[in-house]
Amino acid sequence: MIYEVLQTRRFSRQYKKLHDNVAIDVDAAVTTIAGKPSIGERKKGDLADLLVYKFRSQGQLYLLGYTTGEGVRLVYLEAIGPHENFYRDLKR
Repeated sequence: MIYEVLQTRRFSRQYKKLHDNVAIDVDAAVTTIAGKPSIGERKKGDLADLLVYKFRSQGQLYLLGYTTGEGVRLVYLEAIGPHENFYRDLKR
């Protein structure tokens, strides 16, 4: 069962800044998430509603933060970026 994927403004701005090689890996990660949204790790505390999927691209660890719609088959892509300062920037 494939879920429909929607982007937030934050995600689309970050996605535009990515290099083409990294964008291809992000697209593959989004396809994986759309097929099985429970694959991500649920965060705790302030970001309790966020799921994070980790993957490597160009030798660097990237995190893809997303939420799922309850009752509907939607995945909302929240943020993408390297591990460095990912959670700090997401809390803003």
